[in-house]
Amino acid sequence: MGPRSRPWLWLGAGVLAALAAALGPQGGGTAFAAAPPAPAASATAPRSDPPPASELSYEVFGQAKGFDYRATGSLSWRREGPNYEARLELAMPLLGKRVQTSQGSVGPDGLRPTRFADKRSSERAVQFEPGAKRIRFSNNAPEAEWLPGAQDRLSLFLQLAGLLRAQPRQTGDVLSFQVAGLGDAEIWQFEVGALETLRLPVGNIEARLLKRTPRKPHDSTVEVWLAPSLGHLPVRLRIAQPNGDVADQRLARLP
Repeated sequence: MGPRSRPWLWLGAGVLAALAAALGPQGGGTAFAAAPPAPAASATAPRSDPPPASELSYEVFGQAKGFDYRATGSLSWRREGPNYEARLELAMPLLGKRVQTSQGSVGPDGLRPTRFADKRSSERAVQFEPGAKRIRFSNNAPEAEWLPGAQDRLSLFLQLAGLLRAQPRQTGDVLSFQVAGLGDAEIWQFEVGALETLRLPVGNIEARLLKRTPRKPHDSTVEVWLAPSLGHLPVRLRIAQPNGDVADQRLARLP
């Protein structure tokens, strides 16, 4: 019996692919297409005040290959002394899960990642080496230059929270810093939006939108909503792919 006679299996593979795309690449490529040169990051990172430790649960709504799906997600954010660890897990019953982890320290400029890992069937990792001013990739992609304030694909959301906690931001402000995936390290720019009242599985919450818009035709749109009442922790994360696939992660239970 082939995949065409088992549509649930074909759909499940598509859903996991959509979740994988939302979290970032599993292999040597990048889920975000190369872009024209962005403004260089500052020689010194701005002040940041990361949020308190927390455990968040999410419901994930999405579309893959034209089919709707639902999944569950969890974000564990822990701090112990000068160190931190973040873990994001997205899962679907019978279809498997995708896990990302970020480890490092916390300083006046916020999160300072030392290792980022992404695991589905196998693990890929990124090593941050500020002393040597380089970022190394386990898939043998060329090393990237480390820039002050550099983040990974998970720590970036908590760093955004810290930047908003440390300094009030106005609609239209732009936050820029280096973000490393599993094979690249580019400058990402998030535009600060207005406060909105979101209708989430957990209830109505006021949150501020930060949006990374596509930079070229095959790029993705990344939107994150941070709630001031919860220390600016992320209460919604939406990533839309150019092919129409969408993953929309919404807070399901208060921490």
